[in-house]
Order: sequence, then structure tokens, then C-alpha cells
Amino acid sequence: MPGRRARHGTVAAVSAALLLSACAAAPDDGGVTARSGAPVKSTTAAGRAALPGSAGEPKRARQALPGVGPAMLAGIPDTARQVLLVTGDGRNEPTSTVRLYQRTKAGGWEAVTDAWPAHNALKGWTHDHRLGDLRSPIGVFALTDAGGLLPDPGTRLPYDRSDAFTVSGTGFEGEPLDGSFDYVVAINYNREPGTSPLDWARPDGAEKGGGIWVHVDHDGPTQACVSIAEEHLKILLRTLDPALKPVIVMGDAATLAR
Repeated sequence: MPGRRARHGTVAAVSAALLLSACAAAPDDGGVTARSGAPVKSTTAAGRAALPGSAGEPKRARQALPGVGPAMLAGIPDTARQVLLVTGDGRNEPTSTVRLYQRTKAGGWEAVTDAWPAHNALKGWTHDHRLGDLRSPIGVFALTDAGGLLPDPGTRLPYDRSDAFTVSGTGFEGEPLDGSFDYVVAINYNREPGTSPLDWARPDGAEKGGGIWVHVDHDGPTQACVSIAEEHLKILLRTLDPALKPVIVMGDAATLAR
């Protein structure tokens, strides 16, 4: 069933400056940030992905996600049945691969989409992202809310359609940013879960940034977000299921493998 429609009152007061501070903004606009990739152990509004689950979860469920080692696996909550895996090409590289996995009845993981090319931040990845450092976060984060400039494509996530998702200008390589926010999925870093991706609350403080999204690729690096082709993002939106407690696992390949 489609997700909830736009909360127009929520976004009406969002200024153009808010969008210009998001991760796909032009290089001189400040950017957004993301939190550390340390295993998540709380469910605060800052976007810590989820609580670790019970000790009774089958061990094989933590051993079958391709390229993900025990340190990162430990941060995936046992309640999570969907994982969007973002594997960066290098610690200082702006390109990556994205694939959605779903937990099987046997406790392992199986791919439910193809592997998709993606962009991440211009300078790669970090465990301690700060506002404007042009690096994407390494870690595990919940995916609970979506939105965009265009109408809901049929997602089960709450979906906030608003003209406030309009963006213009050019990216780091001179590419136009128009359409980058046609569809977005909020990554729960330093934000209030259950609100529009446009919500500007920053529970961990403004210096830790916010507005980290999966959004439409503009054929160039982002300031902190992950971007994929529009056709792939529409598939993702239609496949993510809040009942399966989806999370994103993201970082460079070498770090994810530890």
C-alpha cells in the first residue's frame, strides 16, 4: 500500500536555505554531515539505527551479508529484515555500489535488487563526520521516512511530497542538480525519526549536520549523501517495507569488511 502522503504544514516553513544545506547542494553551500559508524546501541532521535537484538538470533544471520565483517554486522539490529548495503570503492573515493538485501527464513541474506552504481561524498568516508567535511558516514542507520518533489511512486514508507524539495545549481563537477530531490529516503542520522526528510531538528547539534539522504544521482559526488539513478530509487522506494525495519549499512569496502 502507498505510504502516507505529504504533511504540507510540516514543510511549509522550510526555507530555500535548508535545501541548500543538504548534501547535494553546490560545493560552497556548506553541506550536511553524518554520524560515526560505531555499532549502534540506542534509538535516540539522532538516528542511531536500532538496538542490538536478542542473543537468540541465529548466528548465520550475521555471517551472510556479502563483504560485511563482524564489527559492522554487530551494529545491524536483529529486528532488521532489510539492509541497503552501500559499499564504497575506497576510503577517499566518491563512488560506490548499492544493493538491497532481505533476511531469509533460514536467517541468512539474499539480494532482492541488482547491484546499482552510486555516488557518495566527494572525499569518501569517515567514522566521525562533521559539517562540511565532504565525507559520508560509515555505519548502520535506520530508514523510516521518504519524500520528494514528485508524487509518491508507491512506497510503504511515510512519504512527504513538497515543492520544498526543489534544488538548483551545479555540483562539484559542474553537473546540474535539478531533479536530485525528486525522490529521497532519509537516513536516520541526527534527525527525528517519523518526520519529513525536510524536518530541521538536529538532536545532536547543528555542528553534527543532518539532512543525509539517499537521493537521485546527479552524475557527480555528493556532500555526504548516497545517490543512485532515479529508476533505481523508485524500485527502492517500492521495495522498502517499514514492517521489515530496514536499515542502511554504508562505508568503504575495507572498513565494512572488518
